[in-house]
Amino acid sequence: MKKFYNTIDSLFNESIKGVAKAHSDILKLNPDPCFITRTAPVAANKVAIISGGGAGHEPLHAGFVGKGMLDAACPGQTFTSPTPDQMMMAAEEVNNGAGVIFIVKNYAGDIMNFEIGAEMSDCESASVIVADDVSLPKDHPIGRRGVAGTLIVEKMVGAAAENGADLATCKTIGDRVADTTASMGVALTSCTIPALSEPTFELAENEMEMGVGIHGERGIETMKLGTAKEITAIICKKIEDDLKPQKGQRILLHVNGLGATPPMEQYLVFDEACQYWEERGVIIERSLVGDYTTALDMAGISITVTLLDDELIELWDAPVHTANLRWGC
Repeated sequence: MKKFYNTIDSLFNESIKGVAKAHSDILKLNPDPCFITRTAPVAANKVAIISGGGAGHEPLHAGFVGKGMLDAACPGQTFTSPTPDQMMMAAEEVNNGAGVIFIVKNYAGDIMNFEIGAEMSDCESASVIVADDVSLPKDHPIGRRGVAGTLIVEKMVGAAAENGADLATCKTIGDRVADTTASMGVALTSCTIPALSEPTFELAENEMEMGVGIHGERGIETMKLGTAKEITAIICKKIEDDLKPQKGQRILLHVNGLGATPPMEQYLVFDEACQYWEERGVIIERSLVGDYTTALDMAGISITVTLLDDELIELWDAPVHTANLRWGC
């Protein structure tokens, strides 16, 4: 294994310092407990939006702190939930009198620690749980995982809060976006967690892992490697079965790289996904392609679809200025 680091133990802390320094016009680092906040002032009585999760998914979540999106992000060690004191202190730092929305990916550690952090804080708060991974059934014992759809929820809830929506409205919007967003991923290789120094699973040259999450875990099935068209069709069919978009439905189509897939291949998959949905009369109203929710150095992609209406399109289009997502500013 070849990685850039000084020591395994210092990798996370030194990396997050680099993020804050590289974007010091947007971000401010609180080192202990660790959280990132936006530097720009916010309007009085604006609802604060906080998310977080283990490192290794960059730019999620710190890369989305800024105007029109998150007010704070709480990063944990690699693939490890942040601790409750991080959420508590971040909430107390960014609460502006209108309460806090916590956006939480559906993993046991994240759910538990965000709940404890919210209980420890004196701020009025609500949570939006993101569980967009349709590779797992809705009645799966651990529930569906939160994956690349988290970005979509953060963007739209962040826009609503920036526009002056109150806590209850932000919660309603977040739940609606989460409920109408579906994702599924595929890996051509596993990732390598620095502390383990070896791949989390093995695949033969002619194999792919369908339905992977974002923590280096195996998916739902090891399959023979297919063409980009075949792979895209498998994923889109799973999403179609879940969301059941009708002819004329407008969607946001997001192709996300998992860390080691070049843009050339990501855009190929996007083109295949466009053809899939257009053949069914589904309208691709908005799009996003790139590495936004990664799994360290995993070679793979995920596809996310969000059902859109006029309100959600307006929230998506609203100005945003973060390290890794920006337009209209």
